[in-house]
Amino acid sequence: MRVLITGGSGFVGQRLCRRLKEAGHQLLVVSRSPDEVRDRLPEGSDIRRSVLDFVDTPPDAIVNLAGEPIAAKRWSEAQKERLIDSRVNVTGDLVMLCEQLKASQGRMPKVMVSASAMGYYGDQGDREVTEETPPHDEFAHRLCKRWEEVAGGAKDYGVRVALLRIGLVLDVGGGSLAKMLPPFKLGLGGRFGDGTQFMPWIHREDLVRAILFLLERDDLEGPFNGSAPHPVTNAEFSRTLAKQLGRPALMPVPAIALEVAFGEMSRLLLTGADMRPARLLEAGFEFRFPTLEKALADILG
Repeated sequence: MRVLITGGSGFVGQRLCRRLKEAGHQLLVVSRSPDEVRDRLPEGSDIRRSVLDFVDTPPDAIVNLAGEPIAAKRWSEAQKERLIDSRVNVTGDLVMLCEQLKASQGRMPKVMVSASAMGYYGDQGDREVTEETPPHDEFAHRLCKRWEEVAGGAKDYGVRVALLRIGLVLDVGGGSLAKMLPPFKLGLGGRFGDGTQFMPWIHREDLVRAILFLLERDDLEGPFNGSAPHPVTNAEFSRTLAKQLGRPALMPVPAIALEVAFGEMSRLLLTGADMRPARLLEAGFEFRFPTLEKALADILG
């Protein structure tokens, strides 16, 4: 199968590309800097600067992981626009590619798995959240909603679209743990605010397996929560991480300090959702790392 991947040189994309290559698939990767990312990707990857550069090489499937990190910078109005554009523009190009392929060759991708995020639901307090839960209207929700709406345009060209609302991705070498590990290793970690906010999370290996699962199952479309079946609160996460490292977790960060430092973006740290992967479980997907203890033991052991 010929698979087109946006965000293929990123933290999740690199692992996905390796798994696809091992399974014998041909990789088409979009990157603005092909020469810089070539060493991060499997040998033989076809790397081009734009989605639309692949009009002459029709993919059988698409995985859309592109998007500027949402927590990299304070949310000024300009940064909010960049966050939206970095997702919507690439996703729109993928839909345009489907349109052009249908018009020129009559051959469209069979499926697109497009990333979204747990932010789709906004702040949900302590209630259990499935794919059917109504969202709370705030910036993170509006960003994800727009992202998903654009991806859904591929359905007009006969493409099956699966939307994966991803939680915090855990593994060595990047993701959420990259910023958390240094203070926790020094014994300076602790909860954010009162620590009662939920943190949906997923081991990177399970996330990649879920993407492959959605690519292969012709009967699966629509939204799927990409998180482990046992989410934890921020306080539980902090205790579990500290225990795994053999360090205390006695340095909580007051909510007011986060609000002053990060402004509106602090909501990512101080609110959350008890997000459950109901539809993945119903479809028969089995997590290798269903609990945080098992995931951290694998990652840090």
